Amino acid sequence: MTPPHEPRTMPLVVLHTDRLTLRAHTRDDIDAVHHAATDPELQRWLPLPRPGKPYTRADAEHWCLVAAPESRAAGDGQQWAIVDTATGGYCGAVGLTRTMWRAATTEVGYWLAPAARGRGLATEAAVAVAHWALRDQRFQRVELKAATGNTASRRVAEKAGFVYEGTERNAMPLHRGRADLAVYSLIPADLAGLTPAAG
Repeated sequence: MTPPHEPRTMPLVVLHTDRLTLRAHTRDDIDAVHHAATDPELQRWLPLPRPGKPYTRADAEHWCLVAAPESRAAGDGQQWAIVDTATGGYCGAVGLTRTMWRAATTEVGYWLAPAARGRGLATEAAVAVAHWALRDQRFQRVELKAATGNTASRRVAEKAGFVYEGTERNAMPLHRGRADLAVYSLIPADLAGLTPAAG
């Protein structure tokens, strides 16, 4: 099977892990997204909607109903809501972005609501999405980037099996200043001997 070469739209799929359902965002997620995305620790490392601007409910509505679906339609990637399968509770978001179809590469990103942290859910979601991209969509490289000081996000990368490659200096604007980014990657050869994490 040959890798994808031309820009296209990723299939709209629901992914399942042991504890999570990854699905498209809906109108019912708006308040949960707004509450989670205004958390100070999340805003410290992921300045949504952009540096220097507060995150409003209108921003959450735009993300759920416009930006997330448009990113898929435009061929940039795919975005999922992370939902606790047992309770139906909203846990956060995970997605693929900056997709380069000709090179067959994409980047995974994620964030969790405060109440969902500390249970390995970000790792579980990142593994599901990265393995889906490599195995099912035949991508040849999935990148993951995290601010060098964001130890929690870097632990997710390491636990998910991503390989550290180096640092992009002064690469990410924050609400205050800029951050260096630690760069990790996962390629098909890294999955040899591993069992699928998503279905």
